Amino acid sequence: MSAEYEVHGDVAVITMNNPPVNGLGYATRAAITRGLDQASADASVKAIVVTGAGKAFSGGADITEFGTPKATAEPNLHSVIRAVENCDKPVVAAIHSVAMGGGLELALGCHYRIAAPGAKIALPEVKLGILPGAGGTQRLPRVLGVETALNMIVSGEAVNSELLAQQPGQKLFDRMAGSAESLLEDAIAFARSVAAARPLPLVRNLPCKHPLGDAYFQFARNMVKGMAKNLPAPAKCVDAVQAATQGRFEEGLAKERELFVQLMLSPESRALRHIFFAERATSKIPDVPPDTPQRDIRSVAVIGAGTMGGGIAMNFLNAGIPVTILEMKQEALDRGVATIRKNYEGQVKKGKLKSDKYEQRMGLLKTTLDYQDLKDADLVIEAVFEEMGVKRQVFEKLDQVMKPGAILASNTSTLDVNEIAGFTRRAQDVVGLHFFSPANVMKLLEVVRGAKTGKDVMATVMSMAKKIKKTAVVSGVCDGFIGNRMVEQYGRQAGFLLDEGATPQQVDKAIERFGFAMGPFRMGDLAGNDIGWAIRKRRALERPGMLYSRTADKLCEMGRFGQKTGAGWYDYQAGKRDAIPSAQVEKMIEDHRKELGITPRKISDEEIVQRLVFALVNEGAHILEDGIAARAGDIDMVYLTGYGFPLHRGGPMLYADEVGLFNVVQAMKRFQRNPRDDAKFWEPAPLLARLAAEGKTFN
Repeated sequence: MSAEYEVHGDVAVITMNNPPVNGLGYATRAAITRGLDQASADASVKAIVVTGAGKAFSGGADITEFGTPKATAEPNLHSVIRAVENCDKPVVAAIHSVAMGGGLELALGCHYRIAAPGAKIALPEVKLGILPGAGGTQRLPRVLGVETALNMIVSGEAVNSELLAQQPGQKLFDRMAGSAESLLEDAIAFARSVAAARPLPLVRNLPCKHPLGDAYFQFARNMVKGMAKNLPAPAKCVDAVQAATQGRFEEGLAKERELFVQLMLSPESRALRHIFFAERATSKIPDVPPDTPQRDIRSVAVIGAGTMGGGIAMNFLNAGIPVTILEMKQEALDRGVATIRKNYEGQVKKGKLKSDKYEQRMGLLKTTLDYQDLKDADLVIEAVFEEMGVKRQVFEKLDQVMKPGAILASNTSTLDVNEIAGFTRRAQDVVGLHFFSPANVMKLLEVVRGAKTGKDVMATVMSMAKKIKKTAVVSGVCDGFIGNRMVEQYGRQAGFLLDEGATPQQVDKAIERFGFAMGPFRMGDLAGNDIGWAIRKRRALERPGMLYSRTADKLCEMGRFGQKTGAGWYDYQAGKRDAIPSAQVEKMIEDHRKELGITPRKISDEEIVQRLVFALVNEGAHILEDGIAARAGDIDMVYLTGYGFPLHRGGPMLYADEVGLFNVVQAMKRFQRNPRDDAKFWEPAPLLARLAAEGKTFN
């Protein structure tokens, strides 16, 4: 069902019914116009109420129709809004819960609007790299004023209906309902009260000006340019709203449409739309149905009170779930709790957290030195040293003490989850939960599915990830999983570039101009270069044929582990994080080149970016082929939420699609001819080679 039609005395009620958020798909749009026609033809009907069933007025466009002919089929949303405006009987929008995007644009086309308290009002299109395309940039400024409307359109953030109702001079809501429960009754009563009103008010006829005129819009344009330098949509939103103040309504509408089409065709919008769908797809596991029974997670235990353990604990405390942290020594516990307190106190000081919430969260935290105190936890996550012998001790102990049905999770970033599960007699309960540092901030959670991990465990942890506001991506078991397996190749290329003639700052600046938050060498200094050193030592034993540049090992042999030691690839001053190029490091690199007999060459920024990014792409293709990741979009989400890949590029796999897989393969063939690089690695993965040959894409 797409919309229901009922008559309450002399008021017709059209109720959109397209779960879950009453998306304005073709069937719903058609049903609204049929309802308007039916009400217009019924002499006993004096007014019309449009509302939404369930948990929304309307969340806007139906995402299942994105990119299909139905999305623009008549009646399109413009036609529906025109039909509402042209209706000869008053149409009242009864808004509750959610009115976003096209849903809000539909409400703005109605003659009157009544809202329930607590309704979320937004035009979030900018988050998809576009702007409101059905008059939102033209109508919202007319009812809320230019500045309030522009702030909403440029940010895409939702605002509570009560807050908007309090805006001086606002004309968005004609009335506030007493409650969500009384909304329909109040809307029908209001519709009766305006049934005889003529002429019917239209938002399009309201004036729209700003006292400072073009000077204000130039200021606004400068502001959004600094906030969203790689995304064109916010600046185009400013242009569209400015058009609302400069001429007739129809002219502004035409300008909005022109800008909308420009943005829809932009690579940045394609990237953001890809992210929108990829993020939703990550929660879908092909062989784990949505109705798979889940285990209750009412209490959590964390092994280890270090930086990672404390950050993991905070995620659950924030969600209102009690946490017990275990350590071997009281001093370590005290340090861990002090760090958690400091993090929360920093949020309180910045006004991001209220004092009572801080105390409430700390009240959920317990500490212990005894494994027996963890026995009743529903989920236990170890965050101990990344060494298999240490993990073994922990899991053998957990197997002895934890209650039946408890989920045993490892925060390992590279180690074999199947081997870890083998340390217990309950492999079906063991899963990898790889949080990223700082764990209380980073959105990514790699969920590593062991060979025997139960489907109910997978369903439970994926649901739990949403509760703690993480983007969960499922990975199979391999060395490094998705993210670290790929980043190893990225790091290897960065090292080879140093050998051949680049400097750390040149490599970092090139990839940062591409859009990465931080280049590989600045990132190494932040994470700790000794971590990569330990992994390379392990790799040398497991895969003796793997080629690396020796510069990173030489750096560590100099004791330059990064920011924590005040020296890494860069020099650091006490109390500051500014990366200062190091003459000592440059000399080390030069001396290393001489040892190898390498004459340095000039390396372009384009080559730096291609070698770093295409290294991710090729390894990503191997990961897809190996079944470690289910979808190319999953790989993109790992890199967007965990590794600082630029949002406007959409992730490494989508970026490769945008460049063209044929062009990616051609570049890799050039890299194969480089005598200083790893020619074997640059052999295109079979999946990549096949897709390129067939003119296809990863996505």
